[in-house]
Amino acid sequence: MTERQSPSLAALIEQVGAQLTAGQAVDCHLPCGGRLHIERQLPFLCVYRQPVAHADDGSAELLRAQAAYLTTTAEVAIQNELAALVYRVATVQAALFESFLLIELWSRTPGTIDNGEPMHPHFHLHAPHGHTPNRTLDALEDGLQAITLRRRSAEVEVSFDDGCTPPGLSPLLTEEQAAALNCTMLGIAVAAVYRDPVSEKQLPFALRTMRRGVTHALKKGIYRFSHDETHYRPRHYHELGSRVLTQAVWQVDRQLAEISGAFDLLLHVTPVNAGDAWAAFEQSGYREPPEFHYRPRGVAPGLLKRQLYHTPLERIDDPTLADLFGAKQQELDRQITLLNDRGTPQFLYGSIQLFGVVDEVLLSTAQSILKQRARPRSRDGDRLLDATALAQYAEAELDYYRGIDPTLAARVEVRSDITGILVSHGNFLIGSDAHVSSLRLSATLNHEIGTHALTYHNGKQQPFQQLYAGMAGYEPLQEGLAVLAEYLSGGLDLARLQLLAGRLVAADAIINGADFIETFERLHGDYDFHPFTAYTLTMRLYRGGGYTKDLIYLRGLIELFDYLGSGGELELLYIGKVAMEHLHLLEELRWREVLRPIALRPRYLDTPEAQQRLAALCEAPDVMHLIESL
Repeated sequence: MTERQSPSLAALIEQVGAQLTAGQAVDCHLPCGGRLHIERQLPFLCVYRQPVAHADDGSAELLRAQAAYLTTTAEVAIQNELAALVYRVATVQAALFESFLLIELWSRTPGTIDNGEPMHPHFHLHAPHGHTPNRTLDALEDGLQAITLRRRSAEVEVSFDDGCTPPGLSPLLTEEQAAALNCTMLGIAVAAVYRDPVSEKQLPFALRTMRRGVTHALKKGIYRFSHDETHYRPRHYHELGSRVLTQAVWQVDRQLAEISGAFDLLLHVTPVNAGDAWAAFEQSGYREPPEFHYRPRGVAPGLLKRQLYHTPLERIDDPTLADLFGAKQQELDRQITLLNDRGTPQFLYGSIQLFGVVDEVLLSTAQSILKQRARPRSRDGDRLLDATALAQYAEAELDYYRGIDPTLAARVEVRSDITGILVSHGNFLIGSDAHVSSLRLSATLNHEIGTHALTYHNGKQQPFQQLYAGMAGYEPLQEGLAVLAEYLSGGLDLARLQLLAGRLVAADAIINGADFIETFERLHGDYDFHPFTAYTLTMRLYRGGGYTKDLIYLRGLIELFDYLGSGGELELLYIGKVAMEHLHLLEELRWREVLRPIALRPRYLDTPEAQQRLAALCEAPDVMHLIESL
């Protein structure tokens, strides 16, 4: 069998050499087993040779997120052909970059600690005698030491020896070849802590953590090597990452978006009799809790979950995308559970899982906001705009953005089947009986169109549907941005902030066991909310059995202030409907050129007034300080 494979591998060597010389990508399965993947001209190659006597323990996955890697078998009979293949790759790339880095990784069986659990992460870096790029080695060592698993930091041992190759295998390049090509060879022995030492089964959570950490560590080392030993100057180590997305990525993205669009949780937990329930509640003297009715559920939660866990998430090699899609899968799982549990005691517990609880600092901030008293403000020139007038202003606002990007597909609709105003699927919807103060017109348009509609459109321009359908946990940042838009437009007032604070106080009440009447009385009696406003706030929190989403609005605004105060980039937040906790992953994807620049930037950001307010906010990113400026 080996004799039949060797000629095919020899022919492949010539093909690979020709492709690389022409500047073409290489992605091929080797006739002897394994894969050679080189996306573009790069001064490195990462290699893993799987031992013949053992099934794949997951070690190959540590390399598959790199932009240039070779995974193959350690079968002795084909090592000469593999060496010839690596030599051909190194020859072409070294000629382009003046130097080349060959990193070979192999695994060793980890020891165990006293309780029988696998040991903590451990790496043994092998560098050759003689010329070794010390700063490359330092960067690689630092990157590996940053890996943490089971609350244990990785240990890294460094040796200068001739053992840069897996035990029992010959080097892929001879010393003479490496010297002629100005090639540095490094070896990394990794303790396979992602494999159970008794059953030898893979440990998926450990493997995912190690894959993410090793991927970043390798890129950091290669980045340092590129700057010190070649004429290649990547601006960031993430630039060295993979830019090619596999079919599994598109399949998972599409399936998750389809499942997300198959149901509207907010619609299914919103009462259809809110008006009648208010009338009955008012008539009872606010003593009898209202009874809410809901729309019939048109989907089967069990079938949705079956579809959800048929998504081939495990086939995504890229740890960054696996993290993003995995978070969305978990969020959809919890949302579907909420849909199933509507009207039961379990609903509240599921909501807490989804949105969390109110911490003491956040609650104290909300209570401080509610104690503030508004300053008198002039209402000169104020008038109420009806739905038709608002629609005209909204059309003009969209026309402005279409002048920058004609592909903007957002529509303005005046409809009788909704109350108030909202953005749905990027469209600006206005209830036929809606009215907006002319003094809040700019704030309203920038909240709805300048934030919600623009982030939907910008997400549409990106390769992943999640960026317009909504990444996991996107709502806090989305609503924080919308309120920020009101402030930068000069339309934010204390009453608006107190409404957000009231929502959070009501969420904290229900989480801690208060019933409908107790929560209503706290809002109306303790914080002087108008009875109807207190009813609406309480209804929003008790719908479905305890829908605590309303706590995210003030939390999202405060998290946004903290982000801006720490020097965070504002423009990145408009790339789509994204979550604060995933911004570092999006930043990585931007460096890797997987994401595109944003299509539309909110117009209000470029006004002198907005820039002054933003600069002041970044200097003092505190809600109470903000109130002083209102």
